[in-house]
Amino acid sequence: MGQLNSEWDALRARHAATKDRTILSLFDASDRAGAFTASTGDMMLDYSKTNIDAETRERLGELFTAAQVPAKRTAMFSGHPINDTEGRAVLHTALRNLDGGPVKVGGKDVMPAVLDTLARMRAYATEVRDSAITDVVNIGIGGSDLGPAMAVEALAPYHDGPRCHFVSNVDGAHIADTLRGLDASTTLVIVASKTFTTIETMTNARTARAWMQEHGGDPTKQFAALSTADDLTANFGIPAERVFGFEDWVGGRYSMWGPIGLSLMIAIGPKAFDAFLRGGQAMDRHFQAADWHENLPVLLALVGIWHAQVCGYASRAVLPYDQRLKRLPDYFQQLEMESNGKSVRMDGTAVEVETGPIVWGAAGTNGQHAFYQLLHQGTRVIPCEFMVAAVGHEADLAHHHKLLVANCLAQSEALMRGRSLEEARAKMVKAGFTGAELERQARHRVFAGNRPSVTLVYPTLDPFTLGQIIALYEHRVFVEGVILGINSFDQWGVELGKELATSLQPVVEGTAPASGKDGSTAQLVDYILRHAG
Repeated sequence: MGQLNSEWDALRARHAATKDRTILSLFDASDRAGAFTASTGDMMLDYSKTNIDAETRERLGELFTAAQVPAKRTAMFSGHPINDTEGRAVLHTALRNLDGGPVKVGGKDVMPAVLDTLARMRAYATEVRDSAITDVVNIGIGGSDLGPAMAVEALAPYHDGPRCHFVSNVDGAHIADTLRGLDASTTLVIVASKTFTTIETMTNARTARAWMQEHGGDPTKQFAALSTADDLTANFGIPAERVFGFEDWVGGRYSMWGPIGLSLMIAIGPKAFDAFLRGGQAMDRHFQAADWHENLPVLLALVGIWHAQVCGYASRAVLPYDQRLKRLPDYFQQLEMESNGKSVRMDGTAVEVETGPIVWGAAGTNGQHAFYQLLHQGTRVIPCEFMVAAVGHEADLAHHHKLLVANCLAQSEALMRGRSLEEARAKMVKAGFTGAELERQARHRVFAGNRPSVTLVYPTLDPFTLGQIIALYEHRVFVEGVILGINSFDQWGVELGKELATSLQPVVEGTAPASGKDGSTAQLVDYILRHAG
């Protein structure tokens, strides 16, 4: 920790020395944009609109080296149990290792089983796509829902299979609204739960099974499971040939690359799903091979560390300028906040810096008419991460995409450039204002500027590119976690609320007393019971 502490101190000193400098002034150097851009294949990351200069970048690189990220990266890809609170390897990368050679866990090559499961998925997806099935309902929650739901929507132009629907919330409205209007005789239900005990998922699964039985479907033929609990899936009535499992070294929020992605494979077909996997694999190779100065996941992580831990910016906005990526901020929210929302280091000691920022966002241009006011003129600085394709899918609506791109680039420029009081006064003079009213109106039109952003650009959002983007952010989270000294691959913070919900269920049902509960909880239960009759 001694060396790491000195690196943190150096970065804080660097921030103090440069915080009053404008980002725009860095562009006085003619090579600013090119020097603070990195690429892999056709994907480019521009981080020049941040207050990171060459010296700051080198300081961040020293932090990267002092935290021994390269060695821990090697350990992850080699199958070592880097998730040490659970004693597990972290090998979601093996699920997209289509032609990368053996991957060993405990001395055993896991790739034959991974590729066998993938082959079974391809065969089953083809069978479903060739059948009378018109709709697929994926029932899961968390990583078993956010990833495939996001990806299915993102790759809508590639859909040539059944329609896909997603149910996650235990609120009965979610499954009721989803099943309404579907034909039970042509609907496939996929139950996604590794343990097959997740209470929200299994409650929804039983409801879906009852619906299918009541409306002319056949649950014995129209249910599949994504689970490792063979005994529980069999008891539920799902035969082994329609059960697809994955190992404990695949975390839920990293599981879309394997069986959890079955709904996506059914929607876009095995060939397009393979392209998605190959995009992820390409980013894996770049992450392992590229020098940190040119390494997209490393650079994105170091920018994140600079903004969140050094500058103290508490949140991060993810802003995809693509309507089909509207669920991506939600997906990255789980990826980042469940992974790095920790306060204890690997050794059990308290973390000495702030950890995961609040991640949020929405698709542009919708967000511009919602929260961009705060981004531009609010009192908090919120680093932004823009992403946009050079070319859209709707060739006959190319003018729409050009307007979209113009808005994306304009927003990052406006955040950086801002508008001075003098510029605002000049505008108000032209508008006919004078005296005190001119001054008042001008001050309302001042933009502080100097607000940092990065922009990720790529040719078109296709399966390969989506795979690259997801893997890029996965590795970014890993690098940040290693630098912070935390375990990015457990999620004990999810457990306590689930335990208390289980104990509260009979109280809310009125079959157990609220004794022992705090006064607020007991009062709320009393209100609910009275109004529920």
